[in-house]
Amino acid sequence: MDQTTIYNIFGYIAGFGMILGYLPQAITTIRTRNTDGIALPTFLMMAIGAFAFVVQGLLHENGIIWSMVITNAVTCTCSCIVFAIKMYNDYIKKK
Repeated sequence: MDQTTIYNIFGYIAGFGMILGYLPQAITTIRTRNTDGIALPTFLMMAIGAFAFVVQGLLHENGIIWSMVITNAVTCTCSCIVFAIKMYNDYIKKK
């Protein structure tokens, strides 16, 4: 196995772990709409960071790094959804 293949395997393993670690929080928040224990700045920064990693994966000098793009597209989407629910609960719903 060459170094690129090993690099890609570990990239997909990392992506799989990140998504499985992050998805339960997003699913629970979407289902229950309960955001009491969630810090708004955390999910905002996570969305920004994940978006930046998507861009980095797309612009990599050796070609697109799909494991990075896919993983961070999923986490960015989940972060944005949780962020939107949190904003709704904290600022719109309370009015």
